[in-house]
Amino acid sequence: MNVEVPGEIERLPDLVDALHAAWAERELPADQLFAFDLALEEVFTNLAIHARGPVMPLRVAVRLEAGDGEVLLEICDDGDPFDPLSAPAPDLESPLEDRRIGGLGVHLVRRFFPDVRYERIDGRNVLSLRRPPG
Repeated sequence: MNVEVPGEIERLPDLVDALHAAWAERELPADQLFAFDLALEEVFTNLAIHARGPVMPLRVAVRLEAGDGEVLLEICDDGDPFDPLSAPAPDLESPLEDRRIGGLGVHLVRRFFPDVRYERIDGRNVLSLRRPPG
């Protein structure tokens, strides 16, 4: 799967449909799809809401690969440089009403994926998420 869309929240269903089709085509375990759905929805939603860049509208490319005992979900955008992994860990101990809004998406992605990497390559943010398929 290799899909590129404008970074507009209305395009999220297109990406989810493409992910599901690619997942089924590769015959990956259905019980593992949730983690990839969650990651795609969290990252894309954050990009659509918060990312800004020199190119309008923002372009987001999503790639899914399976092989060598792992599944890779790569999300690239042409927005301003931003490493989501640099965000502080959310406060999970305080009462809900005392917590800062946001930050749970990146936390959940890190919990579901043992290998999460950010790079800035050729003017694009590249977030790579890897995990075994089973």
